[in-house]
Amino acid sequence: MDRTAMLEVAGLRISFGPREIVGPLNFTVARGERICLLGASGSGKSMTAAAILGLISPCAQCSGSVRVNGHEVLNIRVPQRPADARVAMVFQDTQSALNPLVSIGSQLEEPLRRHGGLDAAAAREEVRALLASIGLPGTDAFLRTSPAEISGGQRQRVCIALALACRTGLIVADEPTTALDVVTQAQVLEVLTQKTSAPGSPGLLLVTHDLSAAMRVCDRALILAEGRIVEDGPIDQILNRPRHSFTCELVDCACEGLHIVREVA
Repeated sequence: MDRTAMLEVAGLRISFGPREIVGPLNFTVARGERICLLGASGSGKSMTAAAILGLISPCAQCSGSVRVNGHEVLNIRVPQRPADARVAMVFQDTQSALNPLVSIGSQLEEPLRRHGGLDAAAAREEVRALLASIGLPGTDAFLRTSPAEISGGQRQRVCIALALACRTGLIVADEPTTALDVVTQAQVLEVLTQKTSAPGSPGLLLVTHDLSAAMRVCDRALILAEGRIVEDGPIDQILNRPRHSFTCELVDCACEGLHIVREVA
């Protein structure tokens, strides 16, 4: 299996004025690896994701190093980053992530034509196959629909398809199931797992507060508390032998949900 490091974070610190919010953080995500950045609200996990993606607030001061596919990208906005240092994103708010005025088909075809070099016909066929692979219809009628005409779960699966269509070596998913019902959450997490587990799949950084969701998808967990990684290890180890007090609290809170995950698995 290809274990090329797609993301290397070293000594990352994020401050607003004199107050340091995050850091120092050190971790890597390899191609085909599924890692969760797990923490409570306000722990700094979404801010860390924003720094990786090049979407951090201009008011923030970032230091250290963030390398994507070998390229240093910290403090470099998305348009200025090298083409092979792109990161695909699955956002929490699907209505903001998708253009409400453009059809589903057109939004999925655009990255395939821009980054994949496909012509219109080939891109359309690729979109049909991509939608079928995540349990959505690849019919002309569905391709013509707008994001407002489909359900929240369908929109989130379209966002996953959009991330895959970008053909990057790394996907960052920031709380992708928060706004969904329990059944739809399970479906979306299953799609994420399937699309990042095959040989040659992109690496996945799942940003979440939900240990149950992380258990369904990820192999390794980074536990973030007050802007620092307090525990790092395989998911099974985190669940069964948590060492830090904050991790113990997370496991206790998720105990009932994790029991259900184990039965399903």
